[in-house]
Amino acid sequence: MFKLLTWFSMLFVAGSTLVLGQNNTAKDIFILAGQSNMAGRGGVNQGKWDGNIPTECKPKRSILRFTANLDWEVAREPLHVDIDVGKVCGVGPGMAFANEIIRSHRSGTGIIGLVPCAVGGTSINKWGKGSRLYGQLVKRANAALKDGGGTIRAILWYQGESDTLNKDDAETYKGKMVKLIEDLRLDLNLPSLPFIQVALASGEGTNTNIEMVRKAQMGIKMKNVKCVDAKGLPLNADNLHLTTMSEVKLGLKLAYAFLLSFSHFH
Repeated sequence: MFKLLTWFSMLFVAGSTLVLGQNNTAKDIFILAGQSNMAGRGGVNQGKWDGNIPTECKPKRSILRFTANLDWEVAREPLHVDIDVGKVCGVGPGMAFANEIIRSHRSGTGIIGLVPCAVGGTSINKWGKGSRLYGQLVKRANAALKDGGGTIRAILWYQGESDTLNKDDAETYKGKMVKLIEDLRLDLNLPSLPFIQVALASGEGTNTNIEMVRKAQMGIKMKNVKCVDAKGLPLNADNLHLTTMSEVKLGLKLAYAFLLSFSHFH
């Protein structure tokens, strides 16, 4: 009963959102990074989000989100609403991922902390060490650890559509991705940090360049790096972004990849 009262004492209502201030609740933290399909465009058409939230993406008190203001709150869609600013965000893979991790008894996970970092329209060059986005990811990851404690369990990465626009970017994608993983592990002081990336379902360039980036993504053979394939998942009318249910399916794929390969990591 004391634990229950302590938990509810950490919550207060701000508008319609349950917000958590700084607390000592240990969390299993997952970084969500990349571009628009990670930020979430499920249900977004003609510049508006339809507001549809599938059962797999419903909020739970045990799933938290790290806001742009570096506070923890109960997570709810759209997860990237204050991160991928200037764009209309909808459903992404993060909530379906978190709910499946919680549902599984194999994970041993109690409270999940999601740290949204994805920004639409960003090429791999905009994520390299020294860039603004790289700095923000490292800053948010470190702040998430300080504010309440916990462990970063994995980075979930979905990016590359912008790198299909020209051949040179597609050809050099693999090397830049490997360097990014190495740099993040070094700067986060987590040399074995699991990294789960998504092989593209679509792209902004030619089919040849899309397949080149996909081959690069699936060809990275580094310790604790896994790849799940989004190819074949239905797209919105723009033929670039995943539909709501495709984002759900992707979230489940990411969860299964983590549970099968990394659930023993603590």
